[in-house]
Amino acid sequence: MPLPAPRADLMPNSFDNEVIPLVKPQGFREYDARWVLGKEINYLGVTALGVGLGTYIHEADVKPRVVVGHDFRSYSLNVKQALSLGLIAAGCEVLDIGLALSPMAYFAQFDLEAPCVAMVTASHNENGWTGVKMGASPPLTFGPEEMGRLKAIVLGGEGVERDGGRLVRVDGVMERYIAEVASRTKLTRKLRVVAACGNGTAGAFAPDALRRMGAEVIPMDCELDWSFPKYNPNPEDHEMLQSMAEAVKREGADLAFGFDGDGDRCGVVDETGEEIFADKIGLMLARDLSKTHKDAKFVVDVKSTGLYATDAVLKANGASTLYWKTGHSYIKRKTAEIGALAGFEKSGHFFFNAPLGRGYDDGLVAASAVLNMLERNPGKTLNQMKSELPLAYTSLTMSPHCDDDKKYGVVEQVVAEYQAMASSGGKVLGRAITEVITVNGVRVALEDGSWMLVRASSNKPELVVVVESTRSADDMRALFREEVKRRLAAHPQVGAYNQEV
Repeated sequence: MPLPAPRADLMPNSFDNEVIPLVKPQGFREYDARWVLGKEINYLGVTALGVGLGTYIHEADVKPRVVVGHDFRSYSLNVKQALSLGLIAAGCEVLDIGLALSPMAYFAQFDLEAPCVAMVTASHNENGWTGVKMGASPPLTFGPEEMGRLKAIVLGGEGVERDGGRLVRVDGVMERYIAEVASRTKLTRKLRVVAACGNGTAGAFAPDALRRMGAEVIPMDCELDWSFPKYNPNPEDHEMLQSMAEAVKREGADLAFGFDGDGDRCGVVDETGEEIFADKIGLMLARDLSKTHKDAKFVVDVKSTGLYATDAVLKANGASTLYWKTGHSYIKRKTAEIGALAGFEKSGHFFFNAPLGRGYDDGLVAASAVLNMLERNPGKTLNQMKSELPLAYTSLTMSPHCDDDKKYGVVEQVVAEYQAMASSGGKVLGRAITEVITVNGVRVALEDGSWMLVRASSNKPELVVVVESTRSADDMRALFREEVKRRLAAHPQVGAYNQEV
């Protein structure tokens, strides 16, 4: 008997919660799905999601062969089994690769010749969260169009059950994945590397892969523990970065890599214990790679440093950079679409196309690329290479509150204001506007290379504000306080900031 249509108003500890799928609409994001298990989705709801995904796959006329894996949470295996039941009911062949990183599941699409993937992971979210990263055209994952159709199928009870579904448990993918990742790096230079995994899933994969690359590995919190006793595995968070910095100094290491909960992001700390944000690591990689890949193309998200547009080394090597929408699915898709050598997102997602990778985001492939860069520059440390970059003073990401039903309207107004300023020759703190990029909110570039970004958050009732100055930290603060903050203050819908520069 088919499942009833999902509802969003079920109470826990009730009869209805045992017989009716619970699926709250807000769990469908722009490029993946995430819910608090029990409060926002129940196991029947996860099964309904599986039926909906299988229905979408048939609708899209894609071979219904789906890789499934799960991250290391106390409930992720159960969520995967519930999802698999739905996929099987929808007539899909489910290839279960077991405990996995998200990039291992993406690798398995190629390895097992399966066009589809459904990876159960809450990434770096706190315990209690679950989610699914999905795709039906490797190496891409779903974007807004696919997620919108999937949401309509699931919430509308449009899932179609079909015969022919089955489950196949597949062994050996982990070994083949690690072997391929490690094969791209053969260090001759002695490097001591801290592998920080925050007790998340990457602890089962990263130390082995880095050793096979030739690094001397110092494991840090690599024992799997789904209670995350120290902190959530998130290499953007200060607590994890601070622990990485302390380990580098204590161990006399050359660098530290930090991996998030599902292994698709990588954070980097240099030999002095200083974090290098992913956009700056990306710029260092782009400089190095463009020496041997002439006229290379790169894609970066709009939160990334403006140095890609002004860097003399990239220009001399004929490299070009496209600024694109923030979000791993967007950058991955655009990197593939324009045939870019690599894509970089400030949150720590790195995308490398052939010959460097398969196009999907993989923290271990990113680590491999950094190690290869150090191998090609044997006389330099990471900190020395970073010091060769032009100076830029970038703010933290600021997130003033703005209700979900108002934030996009506010951003549209701000976009129009800056476009009008640019057209009329207006200036920002005495500097002419050279470009107004509107692919994701508005990024306003100034004549000296400084810039400001205002966009709507993809998944929170907030705006996203970033500013960067090529002059000084004081000028960066002035751009924020005297220009962006003052402009947003004219919009009463914008509330308090999470932090200020």
